[in-house]
Amino acid sequence: MVSCTAAPGSGEEQRSVALSERNVLSVPTHSQMGPMGKQSPSSLPVPTGGSCLLLLFCLRLGASCPQSCQCPDHAGAVAVHCSARGLQEIPKDIPADAVLLKLDANKIARIPNGAFQHLSQLRELDLSQNAIETIGPAAFSGLAGGLRLLDLSHNRIRRIPKDALGKLSAKIRLSHNPLHCECALQEALWELKLDPDSVDEIACHTSVQEEYVGKPLIQALDSGVSFCSIHHKTTDVAMLVTMFGWFAMVITYVVYYVRQNQEDARRHLEYLKSLPSATVSKDPLSPVP
Repeated sequence: MVSCTAAPGSGEEQRSVALSERNVLSVPTHSQMGPMGKQSPSSLPVPTGGSCLLLLFCLRLGASCPQSCQCPDHAGAVAVHCSARGLQEIPKDIPADAVLLKLDANKIARIPNGAFQHLSQLRELDLSQNAIETIGPAAFSGLAGGLRLLDLSHNRIRRIPKDALGKLSAKIRLSHNPLHCECALQEALWELKLDPDSVDEIACHTSVQEEYVGKPLIQALDSGVSFCSIHHKTTDVAMLVTMFGWFAMVITYVVYYVRQNQEDARRHLEYLKSLPSATVSKDPLSPVP
């Protein structure tokens, strides 16, 4: 009798599947026994197709799962539950065929580049209730096509990483983060597909306009506020100051050039006046000696 048991940490109760002795092992008869009581090679048991499928199933149950996590079936697919495990970084041994990954309620502070690049089948990624402050520009590379939901709520994100999130087609949750409301944030939000169920909970923790601190960001934007207008005004002032500086330099050079030429002309005129007169008057009627 053969049994297969799920690997530890898979999150499933141990499964035992008994195979019929008729399919796996055949008891040799006296006619099948060779000399000295040995079984002839032709009579050795050969696994049937059903047992091969069972062995594959056993291997599937023993697929790798991150330590201290659980990997139950999720609608016939693989789900990885690593919630509240005290993790400080993204596990590296997540099954490649996972469709759901829960890393919420941990102590993860940063998401490095390529952290999920091998999870091309991932559909939902929960990173909420962590301490995330830094997100690499290529942190979610490999997920752009299939990811449907990305939860980054309840973290410590101050600025939206436009390069990391701009290429995703997933719904993104950003509520309860200490966001700094500025032009860069406003421009980044234009390219993101925010989750409509949590978009009203995105608020300005700090802002370039103090009157919007603590207020919902969407409410401020809907009222016609543009955080980029202040940025544009500052840029315009800087351009005017720069242009004025160049203009002053040009005027100074022209004045210096004119004065220098005037001084050279005056000196040349004084030099000509200082030369002795070399002209001699001659009478054309006087006889030639």
